[in-house]
Amino acid sequence: MRNRSIMRHLRLWQWLLLVVAFLVWYVLTSPTLLPAFYFDSPDKAAFFFGEPQKVLLQIWQWFASGEIYLHLGVTLLETVLAFAIGTVFGLGVGLWLALSPSAGALLDPYIKAANSMPRVILAPIFGVWFGLGIWSKVALGVTLVFFIVFFNVYQGVKEVSPVVLANARMLGANQRQLLRRVYLPSATSWVFSSLHNSVGLAFVGAVVGEYLGSSRGVGYLILQAEGTFDINAVIAGVLILTAFALALDGLVGVVERRLLVWQPQAGETEKM
Repeated sequence: MRNRSIMRHLRLWQWLLLVVAFLVWYVLTSPTLLPAFYFDSPDKAAFFFGEPQKVLLQIWQWFASGEIYLHLGVTLLETVLAFAIGTVFGLGVGLWLALSPSAGALLDPYIKAANSMPRVILAPIFGVWFGLGIWSKVALGVTLVFFIVFFNVYQGVKEVSPVVLANARMLGANQRQLLRRVYLPSATSWVFSSLHNSVGLAFVGAVVGEYLGSSRGVGYLILQAEGTFDINAVIAGVLILTAFALALDGLVGVVERRLLVWQPQAGETEKM
């Protein structure tokens, strides 16, 4: 009960902080509330930083008119596909190379070289390969998600205690049972820690791909707003993407709590 009370108070303070941030933003960009202390004209602050009431109005208009739904659906579809495909490939390749030392040693320099590459520069190549539809954006998102999941899975398997492995083998566990009972549980917590970062990167892949060539998606809306110097619409698109990224991250957190019920919560180990 005490933990729930603490969490409720924490949530309240977090919402209050958000409200205060919007109030400060409103005051600093309102030409009638403060004198011009940074720009020559008070209107310039609103031009460069937008006005929160107009940003919220733009979001309301997008949803009320239904204009945003098609674009948001495309971006979410690209994000979810990139997230799912990148996670599956990262998990599979990470397990394979962690459990196959010879293959891991052979491919190690190539994995490091691919990871060090600025993968955003691959977007034009994917546009040529897959066209300007959703799959070029998905491919870019997969490259961003894959390496985060891969390295976490690889490290999670490598961190398995040799004593635990030796005891499992003494009890007669075969390789499949070791994978299911030892390696996967060890890697699971590492996987979920990587998934929280991967959600945002999947959005990055989708939006960057839409910037470079598309006719649909929230990234396309933001690009159109930039072309007309509509800073309020740009910020509105960014806020929408942020909100849905947080929603997906929260969904990952729910799945994580369901699958890691066996893992002690912070502080429980010390109490025992």
